[in-house]
Amino acid sequence: MMTPREMILKAFEGGKAERVPVTLFGAGMWSIKDYGTSFEELSNNVEKMVDMCVTEAEKIRSDVVYVGSGYNNFHALALGRKFGAGVKYREIGAPDLTEHFVHSEEDIAKLDKSDLFRDPVIKTVMDATMKVKEKIGNKYLVTMTCWGPFTLAARFVGEEAFMKYTFKKPAFVEKMVDFCADLLITLYEPLVEAGLEAVSIADPTASGDLINPKQMAKFAVPPLKKMSDWAKAKGAHTILHICGNTGDRLEQFIDTGCTTIFFDQKVDIARAKEVLFGKMCFGGNVAPVHVLLNKTAAEVEQACKEVIEIAGKDGGFILVPGCDIPPTITYENLKMFHDVALNWKY
Repeated sequence: MMTPREMILKAFEGGKAERVPVTLFGAGMWSIKDYGTSFEELSNNVEKMVDMCVTEAEKIRSDVVYVGSGYNNFHALALGRKFGAGVKYREIGAPDLTEHFVHSEEDIAKLDKSDLFRDPVIKTVMDATMKVKEKIGNKYLVTMTCWGPFTLAARFVGEEAFMKYTFKKPAFVEKMVDFCADLLITLYEPLVEAGLEAVSIADPTASGDLINPKQMAKFAVPPLKKMSDWAKAKGAHTILHICGNTGDRLEQFIDTGCTTIFFDQKVDIARAKEVLFGKMCFGGNVAPVHVLLNKTAAEVEQACKEVIEIAGKDGGFILVPGCDIPPTITYENLKMFHDVALNWKY
């Protein structure tokens, strides 16, 4: 009998496991609400974060466990504290940055990557990641989450300004995304050296709704390739998710070198299979709000089966929601989402 971890690794290779592999993406907000805690409370409590991840993993039954989901902004905040940036915790939703603090190439030169390891929250998440791996890493694939380099760069600079700079200051944008790729490699290095098998990257600002294929090729693909090349050289996988409709640039996901790409519900999954099958693992793309939040369990079952029928019967595929899930989805619907895949034998 294959473990969930082995199922997902088989899909990463493009193969067929004993059943359809299945995972949420991130799910920090849902897990925190279900466990009855908050981002702020967990941020300085390693043992509680570990217990939440382990408890929720057994309840949710995803093949991948994501530690640190919702804490991605701290990777920019850690470097920004000395420039006046702070954090804002919210009642529901991930903690946010209070300031953007990089506006020029001179500002990039002032950033210190080693500030990552001085940040108490990053330390909490990193320690929790390795402890979760120790406890359940034989059963599930344990990963830690981050923003992709393009999204992280936009967090430093401010999204609106960053979008304008892709036209007005392209050299600055290229430098900034390259810096962020290096920053993320610095972050993951000790974890991968200690045996972490996968890096989980969300790059929503590289969405098809925000940048065109040309901008994607110039600014978002190269830093992702830098990260995935590094991970591959260390024997680690890269899981990538980008929001929005990216159906006009499917080939570019192969160029990123990432192990797998998880698609938004706006992407035509049949077309994605046509382009990617046999070249890279892919996952998708049950709508998190329209289906998982708003439909009945029977309708969730139907939607999941449809996605598998279209894209998942030949292996190299993972059943995933089209994005991170709202914290208000019922457990009944979440259970049904997983049950469909867990019971779908090849």
